[in-house]
Amino acid sequence: MESQMTLAWAIIFCLAVAPVHGPYYSRTVKAGPRVEKITRLHFFFHDIRSGKNATAIPIASPNTPQDPPTYGTLYAMDDPPTMESEPTSTLIGNSQGLYLDLSRERTQFTAIIYADFAFTTGRFNGSSFSLFSRFSAADAPSTIREMAIVGGRGNAKKIRKPKPWKHPQPITKSQLEQMREEFWDTAPS
Repeated sequence: MESQMTLAWAIIFCLAVAPVHGPYYSRTVKAGPRVEKITRLHFFFHDIRSGKNATAIPIASPNTPQDPPTYGTLYAMDDPPTMESEPTSTLIGNSQGLYLDLSRERTQFTAIIYADFAFTTGRFNGSSFSLFSRFSAADAPSTIREMAIVGGRGNAKKIRKPKPWKHPQPITKSQLEQMREEFWDTAPS
């Protein structure tokens, strides 16, 4: 038994020594500049807070009287993203989430938005990305805005930042019409 154990240890030792003293068979590859792949997604989503086809409804509001009456109201949204600026144009998915009205001014609309944008057609079919950011429609139309993307799945997994965008026209609290987004995703080519 002892001789078998000695033989087993000798074999294990010989097998372990060979790789340790053998040459290293790999090639060193120098790091080069990272090439970004840019994908531009152009779409509009329509947030309608009144009427029979409302896409955003209040789900919670403060119990105390305040001015304006919507200050502190939490909305659930199911906004249709479309290819064109008209709400009746080609639907490309859905954008669902929540937003909280933060503005104490009657003439402004400022919100914290959490939304998941899911695509149901095209190259990004089955993919989605999540947005969590502050949004102020009260700024001047020429104001450049950015919104934070916190992650994606499917083909949108590598989306990392939005391109700054502008509203095509002034938007008031009563009529938040459309928003044009361009998102970049990066991957080594």
